Amino acid sequence: MSDNAYEKGRLNLPFVGFCTFAKSPTCEDWDNIQGDVAFMGAPFDCGTQWRSGARMGPRSIREASTLFSFGHGGAYSYEEDTMYLEGVKIVDIGDADIVHTDTVKSHANIEYGVRKMLEAGVLPVTVGGDHSVNAPCIKAFEEYANKGPIHIIQIDAHLDFVDERHGVRYGHGNPMRRASEQSYISGMTQLGIRNVSSSNRSDHKLAEEAGSTILSVRDVRRLGLEGVMKLIPKDVNYYITIDIDGFDPSIAPGTGTPSHGGFQYYEVMEVLQQVAEQGEVVGIDLCEVAPDYDQTGTTSILAAQVLLNLLGYVFHARAKRAGQAG
Repeated sequence: MSDNAYEKGRLNLPFVGFCTFAKSPTCEDWDNIQGDVAFMGAPFDCGTQWRSGARMGPRSIREASTLFSFGHGGAYSYEEDTMYLEGVKIVDIGDADIVHTDTVKSHANIEYGVRKMLEAGVLPVTVGGDHSVNAPCIKAFEEYANKGPIHIIQIDAHLDFVDERHGVRYGHGNPMRRASEQSYISGMTQLGIRNVSSSNRSDHKLAEEAGSTILSVRDVRRLGLEGVMKLIPKDVNYYITIDIDGFDPSIAPGTGTPSHGGFQYYEVMEVLQQVAEQGEVVGIDLCEVAPDYDQTGTTSILAAQVLLNLLGYVFHARAKRAGQAG
């Protein structure tokens, strides 16, 4: 695209216009979702055990994503001499309907939205909300099981493998346990797990018995990118779930349960880029952005940047596998 092409039409700066994810078109008809990627908000945070506020995450991430939406037709990486997101059509289908205090109905509505995205053949990107929204996202893949098992890549400070606590099975400490119970989930790689409040010894052992590889931030740094990738199965379907508290609170303070000692940006993105290269990413969620705890907006900007770069990796890798990109 020539420089002159940028002068055509409106300038459309980030602070003007309608606030959708990446300034993408909206689609309110969930029976007619057309595109490559669909973005859906899941503003549910009744599963939190400490600070609430992640219900405002989807709205804040949409706003932050406009920073990266100047209409250049993609995102150029000079390090790789690659244009990411070029020709990738993203649609914003709005939010799943949340029924306040009703986890069952709210989760059912989230699951319905993910199922509609899968029926349309688009890559579903669901943004919470607290991490409990991962459970209905994974449940929506029941009918996808005939396309092969799914390996979960989790970026998180916390294991989220609690079975039940005082009858609660679908809070934000349970989603990975619920995922492990699905026959089409072949295993998990849980990265960033650390420090107090993550989980107890028995939950860690049960996760390992269920097929999880659990690595702390220091494990990841000790192994390096190549060592980590050797532990992740290749040529499988991946579902990526990102809790923003997997990142260090120095760059992601806007979350309900911050945990010091977390990842920096490229430590996560280099892993996710390699994951996209070595298998098919079939779904993504990003959770636990609670913008009111970060008056700078940095956390929401980080979340938007992570998602857009990850989508670039996924679709560039798909094009390479199809022989359509260098």
